[in-house]
Amino acid sequence: MKIDGHTHTELCPHGNHDRVEKMILKAIKLGFTDYCLTEHAPLPLNFKEQFAGNLSGLKTAALTFNQVDEYLKLAEDMKAKFAGNINISIGFEVDYLQGFEEEIRNFLDEYGPYTDQNILSVHYMPGLKQQFYGIDYDPIEFATGFGPWLEMPDALYGKYFTQIKNSLLADLGQYSPIRIGHMSLIKKYQDYFGLDSNWDEENLKQIKEILDLIKKQGRQLDFNTAGLRKPYCNDFYPGKTIINLALEREIPLVFGSDAHSLEEVGAAWHFYDDYLN
Repeated sequence: MKIDGHTHTELCPHGNHDRVEKMILKAIKLGFTDYCLTEHAPLPLNFKEQFAGNLSGLKTAALTFNQVDEYLKLAEDMKAKFAGNINISIGFEVDYLQGFEEEIRNFLDEYGPYTDQNILSVHYMPGLKQQFYGIDYDPIEFATGFGPWLEMPDALYGKYFTQIKNSLLADLGQYSPIRIGHMSLIKKYQDYFGLDSNWDEENLKQIKEILDLIKKQGRQLDFNTAGLRKPYCNDFYPGKTIINLALEREIPLVFGSDAHSLEEVGAAWHFYDDYLN
């Protein structure tokens, strides 16, 4: 089985709007047997009240609630059209947002029955004055929201891993996502800010606790190659240390190109394949 387990569609507001049909055709050409559609789920309507980052970025972060049915229809159409050629799975990339667990659970309760597999990711976390900022929109927002921690990156990483751990402990209902997305996304701008690329002992302890939870809960880990093409990251998510610890625990690793364009479909598959084999 050759799977791309993390991809987006023309409905993603921050992608380049390449048609998903063409993206799937490319996946078939590249020899993929399975292809997971995991479009960004809408953010809670009241999240904006606690968000202090770039509003333009927030507006283009995810589907709107009005687009959910359109997305599910598109996904079902692709699943039917390519049946027998490639296995299409339907899902969402769901944001974990501390304090919005009820809203997330309500969304999953409503739309989970129409999905095959979902991803749980952290793109936002509390920063200055406990307001939310994006960790992957741009370096300016990152510095604005998390500036006090840039001189002590271990504390910044710790804040992030606390969010990851909280996402695993949260009651998100029976459709809680199976896969944890890009577990080291906090390092997207590591080369821009000159952040230490290694985890200290305290963060390693928390990483191990997170991986033990993932194992216990029967979840998977996203082996996400998007960071390799990000100019200030230059590493895959979640990086060698976390992947090796996950392998020790026999946690299932699922390749994800995180494709937002035709060009990115299946990107760096060989890196993933060589790493594990």
